[in-house]
Amino acid sequence: MSLARVVLLALLGVAVIALPAPAQTLDCLINPYLVVAVSFSTEGVLNTVAVDRGDLVKEGQELATLESLVEKATVALAAARARVESAMKSNQVRVDFGVRRFIRTDEMYKKNLVPLKELDEAETAKILAELGVLESKENRDIAELELERARAALAQRTLKSPVTGVVVERVLSPGEFVKGTAIVKLAQIHPLRVEVIAPVALLGKITTSMRAEVQPEAPMGGSYTATVTVVDRVVDAASGTFGVRLELPNRDYRLPAGLKCKVRFGR
Repeated sequence: MSLARVVLLALLGVAVIALPAPAQTLDCLINPYLVVAVSFSTEGVLNTVAVDRGDLVKEGQELATLESLVEKATVALAAARARVESAMKSNQVRVDFGVRRFIRTDEMYKKNLVPLKELDEAETAKILAELGVLESKENRDIAELELERARAALAQRTLKSPVTGVVVERVLSPGEFVKGTAIVKLAQIHPLRVEVIAPVALLGKITTSMRAEVQPEAPMGGSYTATVTVVDRVVDAASGTFGVRLELPNRDYRLPAGLKCKVRFGR
């Protein structure tokens, strides 16, 4: 390998160590699997923040809340409306009465005891009472939908973690106004992602699902097995390198993200 080539790869952070073929050791960097800035989907005054930098959080865990007195009152009002049954019961009574009246009037009409006008009035009253029951049911359905909407609006005042990971930064504190601003930043560190810049000579020799040994820098040390998940299909012509990504399990969160490392392929 020419001296100029070695210098270029060193500037790019790629260290190639001569090993017995086909093993190859390269520089790498351990990154979080995912970093996400978590924010509310609505605006308001921040009421509580339940986590701080360095805390471990689980998916679905409450992170923060907005002031929600109005939303809670709206839910209570919508729930009360959804429970109202008086209109439906009164309309049902009218239906029952209308049916009995129509039956009696119809029998009397058949005996020529009442004119057609009274029969028509009895039938119309029965139909109107039935429509009243239908309207009451529709109003109740609407009230239940309004209750669901109120509960959804209230749920938006609580921020929950979308991932299991660690709090990298707490951006805002209680009392501050929130309008699309991130409250906390989270990093998912199980699994970890290992990023590698490999020389083009290894193109085709490193494939997805291949296993490799990752050795974090001091003071962590040790050797960990990772699996190749991504091999770039585009080579950087200027440096003669391509990117490789590996997935490294970290169930006990022993390894922090951000470490430099060495990765050894060829096993």
